[in-house]
Amino acid sequence: MKYVLLIYQGTTPLPSSPEAWATLSEDEQKAVWTDYSSINNTPGVEPGLPLGLPEQATTVRVKDGKTEATEGPFVDRMGAVGGYFVIEADSIDAAVELASRVPAARLGGAVEVRPAESYW
Repeated sequence: MKYVLLIYQGTTPLPSSPEAWATLSEDEQKAVWTDYSSINNTPGVEPGLPLGLPEQATTVRVKDGKTEATEGPFVDRMGAVGGYFVIEADSIDAAVELASRVPAARLGGAVEVRPAESYW
C-alpha cells in the first residue's frame, strides 16, 4: 500500500533561514542532511519536492463560480506542509517508522502519515 508522509516543519530550523539553522550544531546540521539522503534512498520511497515557504503561497477558492486568489497560506505558518514523501510499505507501522526518521519529527515539527487512495 502507498502512504503519503506530509512534513510539517513547525519550528524546525531550516537552511533557508541562516539564523535558525545556526542554532543547530554542525553535527546536527550534517545529521539532517544525512537523514534526508538516507530516506530518499530507501527502497519504496518516492521523494517529493520541498515546498516553498507559506508566505509565498496563494490560496484559491471558488465562490459562486468566481475564482478568488488570496496571498498567503490556508493555514498559519506552523500548520503548513513543508514537503512530503510517498512510500510503498507493507503496513502503517513501516510508514510510521520511516516518518520517525524525518528530521522535522524531532526538531519542532511533525509528520502526518496517510494512506494514499485511488479514486478513479
